[in-house]
Amino acid sequence: MNWAQRPHRLTFGFPVPGAEKTGEGWALRWAGCRVMGILNATPDSFSDGGRHLGLDAALATARRMRDAGVFMLDIGGESTRPGAEPVDAATELDRVLPLIRALTGEHVLLSIDTMKPEVAAEALKAGAHLVNDVTGLRDPDMVRVCAGAGAAACIMHMQGEPRTMQHQPTYGDVVAEVHGYLRQRAAEVKAAGVPSVLLDPGIGFGKTLEHNLSLLRAVGDLASGPNPVLPDPVLPDPVLPDPVLLAASRKKTIDLIAGVPNAADRDPGSFALHLHAARQGAALVRLHAAGEMVQALRVEAALAVDVES
Repeated sequence: MNWAQRPHRLTFGFPVPGAEKTGEGWALRWAGCRVMGILNATPDSFSDGGRHLGLDAALATARRMRDAGVFMLDIGGESTRPGAEPVDAATELDRVLPLIRALTGEHVLLSIDTMKPEVAAEALKAGAHLVNDVTGLRDPDMVRVCAGAGAAACIMHMQGEPRTMQHQPTYGDVVAEVHGYLRQRAAEVKAAGVPSVLLDPGIGFGKTLEHNLSLLRAVGDLASGPNPVLPDPVLPDPVLPDPVLLAASRKKTIDLIAGVPNAADRDPGSFALHLHAARQGAALVRLHAAGEMVQALRVEAALAVDVES
């Protein structure tokens, strides 16, 4: 089976666009790799800070992404770039809720990018479907919010916290530690009632260049799950590994590899990293240039060669 045929699934406790009712809730199924578009309603995000503070500008970008075939929009109201200062929940909600409400009913999946349980709770009430938490649902209240709402969640690995995460990050075996953490955390939050999870190795979050490269080379291991043998995709509802999200759009890693100091100029490197992740089995990739990535994936999928599972 080639990567473009590889099945993926997320389960929700409520209806979401494109999902179908099953005995376990609403199952959202897709094959290959899809795109999550970044929509930062912040003044200080490292690449696009300030571009989407106005509701009209944010909605125009969101609709362009949707019309280009972007699978999911990830809406954030607080920057998590290295050294970023936190904002209070009220400020974050003021930034994200009008956008979420305006996009409800437009047949696009909505993710809320937040570390705060109270923001996640209000965003889910307003129409968001998934919680993307860079702290990996460390806060028990975040687990309770997701479980109570029946929302899927993205668990990301981060060593430290945004203000300090790049201060000498250290690992013994970065791949074993990050993958082990994600799998253990996924089992814990699903046991606590969260219906399904995405796994994100957290490229750039408390990692050096070599750490990031090791994790990028090992996407296939994380995507295969604890059991490297893929299930039979022809079964009506096969047991699948937790899907992997890879999020390295415009990150400093690209500058360190290719010498591109301006983050806005790093889209070519972003496409290369995320096409690699797709070929390794990532289910979702998260980008600023999301519509362009949809195009790249469609071309790459047409070139994929079928292989034995």
